[in-house]
Amino acid sequence: MTLAGQLRLTLEMIKFQHSVFALPFALTGALLAVRGSGLSASQVWGKLGWIVLAMVAARSAAMAFNRLADAAIDARNPRTLARALPAGLLPRSFAWGVVAASSGAFLLAAWRLNPLCLKLAPLALAIVFFYSYTKRWTLFSHLILGFCLGMAPAAACIAVRGRLDPPVLLLTAAVMLWTAGFDIIYACQDYDFDRAEGLHSLPARIGVGPSLWAARSLHAAMVLLLLWLALLLALGPLSLAGVALVAALLCYEHSLVSAGDLSRVNAAFFNVNGLVSVLFFVFWAADLWYASPAR
Repeated sequence: MTLAGQLRLTLEMIKFQHSVFALPFALTGALLAVRGSGLSASQVWGKLGWIVLAMVAARSAAMAFNRLADAAIDARNPRTLARALPAGLLPRSFAWGVVAASSGAFLLAAWRLNPLCLKLAPLALAIVFFYSYTKRWTLFSHLILGFCLGMAPAAACIAVRGRLDPPVLLLTAAVMLWTAGFDIIYACQDYDFDRAEGLHSLPARIGVGPSLWAARSLHAAMVLLLLWLALLLALGPLSLAGVALVAALLCYEHSLVSAGDLSRVNAAFFNVNGLVSVLFFVFWAADLWYASPAR
């Protein structure tokens, strides 16, 4: 297979297009940190560029590593056996090369941002790699995945400020709960397989119906955290409208799935969650821009 073909399979394997899930929240964290930072426009744009590279590289490394770690399990799962690695379409050595190259790009971006980012970068990689093994032994794998994505706004704040501002932790917690909720919905597809394999997903432990209610509760808590953050920072009506839109989209997401019908899980997981993160960023970024003293 040509290098171009391997790259195409790799991008499909790691669902590169779904980098959009956490990236808008990272950019929101960066914009919140910019307020009162005294950075010039050129400095802000420079940092945002390196933040985007760091986010995409970290996610690509994590996803490629996850596919390698789960290749044997994926080969036994009828839903995933056609993936590139279990199907033998992509050499494991090439996937390891993607992990190495993406990790290198992430470390480069961290180095270019500031010394604290570089010091924390190996720990961040260790955490996202560690997640791949958690469903083998803990019920809390969904929350650990949530924490992996939730680190994004906190890391972006550190990238801009060189320190962590406590209010951004509310955004980190909101992203963690949001991710855990939609990961539980996604895991409902593998209820029978996970139980047979002894994997520790929440649906495998408590059943699909109760798991969907757990996901709804996590998403409700996410909305409350976003509202709390908006009020704490005295943000404007656009930010509040963004929170309301997130709540409406999450309600729609949950309307697509039920214990008796999981046929629209992919629409709920991929389409709606992409809209949640992008539209949240658009509304909050617009609010912060209009509230800028330069306006």
